[in-house]
Amino acid sequence: MNSCSSVDKSRSTIRVVTLGCSKNLVDTEHLLAQVKDRFEIIPEDDDRPVDYFLVNTCGFIGDAKEESIQAILEAAELKKAGKVGQLLVFGCLSQRYNAELPDMIPEVDGWYGARDLSPVVRALGCRMKPRLANERHRKDAALPYAYLKISEGCDRRCSYCAIPFIRGPHKSVPMEDILAEARSLADSGVKELILIAQDTTYYGLDIYHRRALAELLEKLSEIEGIRRIRIHYSYPADFPEDVLDQMADNPKVCRYLDIPLQHVSDKVLDMMHRHVDGRWTRELIRKMREKVPGIVLRTTMIVGHPGEGEEEFNELLDFVKVAHFERLGAFTYSEEEGTYDAEHFPDSVPEEVKKERLDILMNEQSLISSGFNESRIGTEVVVLADYVNDGIIVCRSEYESPEVDGEILVKFEPETMGESADNLVGRFFKVRITEADEYDLVGDFVTFVD
Repeated sequence: MNSCSSVDKSRSTIRVVTLGCSKNLVDTEHLLAQVKDRFEIIPEDDDRPVDYFLVNTCGFIGDAKEESIQAILEAAELKKAGKVGQLLVFGCLSQRYNAELPDMIPEVDGWYGARDLSPVVRALGCRMKPRLANERHRKDAALPYAYLKISEGCDRRCSYCAIPFIRGPHKSVPMEDILAEARSLADSGVKELILIAQDTTYYGLDIYHRRALAELLEKLSEIEGIRRIRIHYSYPADFPEDVLDQMADNPKVCRYLDIPLQHVSDKVLDMMHRHVDGRWTRELIRKMREKVPGIVLRTTMIVGHPGEGEEEFNELLDFVKVAHFERLGAFTYSEEEGTYDAEHFPDSVPEEVKKERLDILMNEQSLISSGFNESRIGTEVVVLADYVNDGIIVCRSEYESPEVDGEILVKFEPETMGESADNLVGRFFKVRITEADEYDLVGDFVTFVD
């Protein structure tokens, strides 16, 4: 099979729709880097006819699976209408249901999994190029931040989660490869790295026989051009405390942590196979706030898990009131076939009760989030400008992560700033917060801090 570089000058067109989490986005960007010399890459939101249409699917929970199926069906209709040549599907959904999906949607020309991109690359008429292993074709190259996947798969066996048998066991990316990718991102203008994995705190155990996240943070912070490093998807059990030292002492590591806790009731945590109890969880949060003053915590909770009665839910609600998480998301329990829960515990909490509990929890969190944002009025904070839209500079401080948190909105004033709007993206400057709601803040420009 010829490599992509040997294909003639008339390049085929390719469009990839990516669903699900940021880890899928990184997979798509790695895939496109491997084939970009053959294909003209059509933006995801561009509906012009293409030779190849790819759907990178999510298969984590019910809503995500439905969204993926709908996207595949819509692409199949485009193929029937002659607007798509070849339709290929890869990612978590097709990894999980590879036996059932081909018969359900015969219009798809190829189904591929989530653990290895090379079969998809071969289906596009190319070979994997090792020299491009750490390269990405970014979906939006103008953004000054990028996700950096440091491991794949998961060795945790949470009772509700399908990820281990979709993505396989935990596999850390060698540090030298992560650093090479980070340097490439920095060279392309990226200022903020967001570290992602199924479990970032597990990084290094399989290849270095130690938790090496803190070491990785230190090495990443030495890369010229990288100004911020943010951590997502941390697991509470055996949390490496040297990571907190990096947050407290390394100015490039954001005082921000995404740590999905899922619950606080001993009974529910035990049924979830989370390997922590409520006391451990409370102590961990106390230690984080003590060792990293001003840290902002984002967490996720599940309501309606088997074993959650009124007592357990009220314990969770009281915990959220006391812990005062600056950011919190929650979702109702969804039974997933193949998981320990599905095979051992009945989905006993009625859907209407789950939704009622979710509303109660999120209403409480709304008050907490609003109070946190309002407490910032009058303070000054350093922000990174992500983009400019209709005269508004959309920014984030170290306390806001893109896509999941709110934003800081600053009016573009060319006379005060002395810059054109095009020159502001990727710049750091100080703002004074003047207004706040539950999600977003408004600020006035103070001075550049580049």
